[in-house]
Amino acid sequence: MRHEVRLSGFGGQGIILSAVILGRAAVMYDSKYAVQTQVYGPEARGGASMSQVIIDDNPILFPKVTDPKIYVIMSQEGFEKYGANAPKDAIMLIDTTLVHSRPECPCIEIPATREAKQALGKDIVANIVMLGALVATTHVVSEVALEKAILDSVPKGTGTLNQKAMKLGVELAEGASGK
Repeated sequence: MRHEVRLSGFGGQGIILSAVILGRAAVMYDSKYAVQTQVYGPEARGGASMSQVIIDDNPILFPKVTDPKIYVIMSQEGFEKYGANAPKDAIMLIDTTLVHSRPECPCIEIPATREAKQALGKDIVANIVMLGALVATTHVVSEVALEKAILDSVPKGTGTLNQKAMKLGVELAEGASGK
């Protein structure tokens, strides 16, 4: 099954790293095909950034996302620039700490930045919280594959923190979908 995922936020939130981790989880640990692309403004840090991942069971012949149905939005500017026009049949996960608008499509509200800071003491892992919530909600890759890809991708010495962040995201998603 083909999944087109768009992730957006501001530079410095780890949006591109999140997409790389998601693609790595698909290819290296779930035996799927994936391609990842990215866009960020000249400001890089602080400006809107966006990254997209295509995950498919079959080889990907055209690497451009044409019809994303899964969105992960981590900033208001990211929402306005890359998520506001999401189709009504899409699903969107938003970081309610930083995104105040709501889409017309179904929306799962995850307070990733707030919870990362309160529960883990580091808001820098909010992107990993959102990845955990994404996988728990959409199952685009398995949780086991995601965890392995996270451990492959994060700096040495931060593995435990990032594992906790992923598990926090899974728990938040389960709580949000139970509403």
